[in-house]
Amino acid sequence: MNTPSPPPAPNVRHGLMLMLASTGCFVANALVIRQLGARYAVDSWLLSSVRFVVGLALIVTLFTPGRVFQYNNLYRNPQLIVRGVIGGIGVYLYYVTIVHLGAGRATFISNTYVVMGALLAVALLKEPLTRALLIGSAVSLFGLALLTNVMSATHAVGFYDLLGMLGALASAVVIVTIRQLHRTEHTATIFGAQCFYGLLFCLVPTVVRFAMPPPAAWALLVGSALCAGAGQLMMTRAYRELTVARGSLLQMLVPLGIAGGGVLLFGERFQPHELIGAALILGGTLLTMLRR
Repeated sequence: MNTPSPPPAPNVRHGLMLMLASTGCFVANALVIRQLGARYAVDSWLLSSVRFVVGLALIVTLFTPGRVFQYNNLYRNPQLIVRGVIGGIGVYLYYVTIVHLGAGRATFISNTYVVMGALLAVALLKEPLTRALLIGSAVSLFGLALLTNVMSATHAVGFYDLLGMLGALASAVVIVTIRQLHRTEHTATIFGAQCFYGLLFCLVPTVVRFAMPPPAAWALLVGSALCAGAGQLMMTRAYRELTVARGSLLQMLVPLGIAGGGVLLFGERFQPHELIGAALILGGTLLTMLRR
């Protein structure tokens, strides 16, 4: 009797390269959205819907529907439904909190999913949580707090802060679910679930509130969605090789890249404590990258 072959060993280096490339795409997405917000008033529902439509178009273009992209599994596999619904809601919550809390506070709250996801993975996936990852996560979060000036905020915790925490929890659930889904599903199908159910969630409000943006705004909308879609595909594939704790910690480089883009493109300047925060983020993520 033939014994089943063991699953291939994770290619950690490949996963790290994909995750780093995905952070570059997410940085580009955020900078394009910032340019969009500075020039045009675009509704968050429309922004989310365009992201999901472009994501589905990317999948159909790059992967064969029915063979690689198993679209029938989108309603047959309960885990894909969970990934899609919660992931779609999480994307919208992040856009909403940016509008009401500002990019700094919203980004800090959103990135607490790094710790939430690592703890969930320990409980549900039995992944190891090493001392280096814990230290790297704590150092990076503290650095992010300095970089985004969240500790200098004077307003008390409010409704949109709680929405941000709910969005962070959604992100934590999603990345744990992605790790589980890689046992049975292709990357294209996993990403397709987010786009499909996210679009269902956003479609009606988008139609009700729709106001036609000018052509230049459409170009920025589609450009930001292409960056986000490419980043999401690479991030999803990277979680096939990386643990939740390690993979999510590397995403802490996104706010650092956004801050650097603000300096290069928008003439922003760092205060001394913000520079310290940037160094802590970089040090925390390098700590986990360089350990075998």
